[in-house]
Amino acid sequence: MFFKFISAVVTRSLFILISLLGVWRVVLVKKNGLYWFLTILYLPLVVEMILTLKRRRGKDYKWFSPAIFLFLISIIPSLWILELHHQENKSTDSRCDKLDSTENFKSLFNLWRNSTNGTEAFKGIVNPLSSVCANDWILALHQILLILLILGKWLLPVGGGLTRDQLSQLLLIFVGTAADILEFTSETLSDVKDSSPSMVYIILAVWTWSMLQFPLHLSVMGASSDDLSEAGSSLFSHLRTDIWSTVEALFIQDGPFLVVRLTVMIYFNVVHQMLIFFAIKNFLVVILNIYRLFVLICDHKAS
Repeated sequence: MFFKFISAVVTRSLFILISLLGVWRVVLVKKNGLYWFLTILYLPLVVEMILTLKRRRGKDYKWFSPAIFLFLISIIPSLWILELHHQENKSTDSRCDKLDSTENFKSLFNLWRNSTNGTEAFKGIVNPLSSVCANDWILALHQILLILLILGKWLLPVGGGLTRDQLSQLLLIFVGTAADILEFTSETLSDVKDSSPSMVYIILAVWTWSMLQFPLHLSVMGASSDDLSEAGSSLFSHLRTDIWSTVEALFIQDGPFLVVRLTVMIYFNVVHQMLIFFAIKNFLVVILNIYRLFVLICDHKAS
């Protein structure tokens, strides 16, 4: 019980900390203190934590994770603002510290170590971070967000009905999903930023839509044995997990990703090996999911 309480509190505290880091970066680049009002988005997460600890003793829900959903609500607006600001101010990124080599990491660390002393300790931490290039900052926030979503789901107390085996399956699915989403945002945004600012909005909207997979557990939650034992159990009851996996591929991740990549290639005439490869990959995932669902339906009717 005590461990579940600590896990629930620590996980949500990490969510708030990373969201606060995103808001601080927004205030820094926009040079406007009014953006601190983005911290209001943390209030639902705090309320959810109090209610969950009081009513459910820290346990998550079976089908849905409110903590992860509210974490996404708190950090996604900051990432949108940073991405759009970077798109509008790419020329000012020339004088910054890139994080693309070991030497740059060492120089940044030395700058932090030399500037940290006595009463200037806080500035010694902030100044090196402020000098990092906007693109590296945004990429780091994307990476931290995805890693924390996986670790957070692992640390959150398991809800009723979700077994440890299902949780391990869900975490493995999250790892693959996170890798695909990170590649989509980093590569596709770099392909179109100079061509069409409006396309950036579309890519960010698709990215936001794809992130909604993380609060849901439907891809591993099959029907219970009681449901399947009923004489009139429906086809959906038997194939719930497979149907949801197909829906995810078609409408939440691979389908929208494929449409965006085809638009980039056809409309913007941006073609390179990695873009072609991942477009083919998205197409294959969509087709194979439809084929698998068709086979399962045929086998179910035959039995």
